[in-house]
Amino acid sequence: MESVERLMRPTAIDPAFWRNKNVLLTGHTGFKGAWLSLWLAHIGARVTGVALPPPTKPSLFRAAEVDKLLAASVILDIRDRQKLVRLFKKVKPQIVIHMAAQPLVRASYLDPVLTYETNVMGTVNLLEATRAVSTVRAVVNVTTDKCYENIESDRGYREGDPLGGYDPYSSSKACAEIVTAAYRRSFFSSKEYVKHGVAMATARAGNVIGGGDWAKDRLVPDCIRSLMKGKDIILRHPQAVRPWQHVLEPLCGYLMLAQKLFLKGPAFALGWNFGPERKDVLTVKRVAELTADGWGAASSVKIAPGRHLHEAKLLMLDIRKAKKELGWKPCLSVQQALSLTTEWYQAWAQGSDMQRFSLKHIDDFQKRL
Repeated sequence: MESVERLMRPTAIDPAFWRNKNVLLTGHTGFKGAWLSLWLAHIGARVTGVALPPPTKPSLFRAAEVDKLLAASVILDIRDRQKLVRLFKKVKPQIVIHMAAQPLVRASYLDPVLTYETNVMGTVNLLEATRAVSTVRAVVNVTTDKCYENIESDRGYREGDPLGGYDPYSSSKACAEIVTAAYRRSFFSSKEYVKHGVAMATARAGNVIGGGDWAKDRLVPDCIRSLMKGKDIILRHPQAVRPWQHVLEPLCGYLMLAQKLFLKGPAFALGWNFGPERKDVLTVKRVAELTADGWGAASSVKIAPGRHLHEAKLLMLDIRKAKKELGWKPCLSVQQALSLTTEWYQAWAQGSDMQRFSLKHIDDFQKRL
């Protein structure tokens, strides 16, 4: 009873709750997935990771030796429903956090079919696997702030706003939201909760930054690569405005949401926004300049010539619901987030123990809560 009472306090992540919980995490070899794997293992969860091999070299997954902390690290394509169902039956997860995805806008233009197969049918396969076992109590499907029909509004999008998406990536994540809602109504409804016992929610985060991201065509990794080589930072859309946040901010929200789903059920089986405060919604150019300043380099920021693939100019999230109903709120300013990010890459370049270094970042963040 005591741990439940602690859990109800604002911004609480309760290690007593997570200890020995059987968690299945898809996408654990990716940037956000590797950070969440570290955090879950650090607070005592038994984590089975499911993903393709790390999508980049280097990667946080390899640099921090994440696999050594997990109960199991399974290389499996979520497009293979039969294998995914068999894994669920073997692992018998209590909590499922779905992060496996094709996560890049520009990559979705190059291979839209792969993007839809992974982000839409991969989600269908995961939900079918959830139906195939009786152990799952909570499902958090991580989508994106780009799932909204973006009309370049200067107000943050609320959870009930229309879904959409200009590019294949954005629209595939809107589809994943719709699929999740359909499964929730059809197979995991609140009216039948006593029978099925599954509470299912979606989580929409802003542009995450943090150490260990080497993805191509992402702003901060592109900046870090240029800074490491002593080259100028080249931008495609310098005036685009995005909701920047440190990677641990939305991950904190996912963990809090999973706890609530497990303990409170359908009351939290909805869509949730996890973004920064409005003051941290900045232009691409400003974030690039702050990154260069934090690195201590004299690199200049320049604009790439020519035309570029469409990307939204303005995107913001309204996070009042998560603040009020979950007790979650951002802890770090964008300047603090960038400071932690450059500190991580510099430690990596110096050959530091990145598992220990990353876990210290998690410990320090939890103290801020």
